[in-house]
Amino acid sequence: MKEEAPAWAYERAEVRPHDPRWAVRAQTEAAGLTELLAPWLVDGIEHVGSTAVPGLAAKPVIDLMASMTGLDTEATELLVAHGWAYVPPELDNRPWRRFFVKPDQAGQRREAHLHLIQAGHERWTDQIRFRDALRKNPELAHEYEALKRQLADQTGHDREAYTEGKAEFVAKALQGPHA
Repeated sequence: MKEEAPAWAYERAEVRPHDPRWAVRAQTEAAGLTELLAPWLVDGIEHVGSTAVPGLAAKPVIDLMASMTGLDTEATELLVAHGWAYVPPELDNRPWRRFFVKPDQAGQRREAHLHLIQAGHERWTDQIRFRDALRKNPELAHEYEALKRQLADQTGHDREAYTEGKAEFVAKALQGPHA
């Protein structure tokens, strides 16, 4: 019998005005995860994504990234036991990471994402460079926000299409003078 996908898997991408509480939520989550993942952490945990950029509108989902000694460890079971939903690589389609979602208590909405990344992988550096470019360049952040709003309107509940729609912008930003 095939398991039904959770409600949060089809949650509509809604871009909201920046909320300074996102940084506080990220710090709280990161502190708990640092303790939980201590045996496997290499370069710590970073708050990435749009919620990590002051003033930038975003989906109200905190993105955290952890640099790990390995991707397939006992950390998966530990995270699941602490309320994180594991998205297997065959569903995630991003073999360079292990992906987790922290749903709200009702299981309807996403509160946070956790990206476990192998220490030394270029994606770790790229994520931080993109976040920092948005923080340093208000014009770039404004362009990104406009794109995100457009994609949220166009893609509805298709989170993959929303994410894919941002890929070219991110790649150009990482090649440009911003990064």
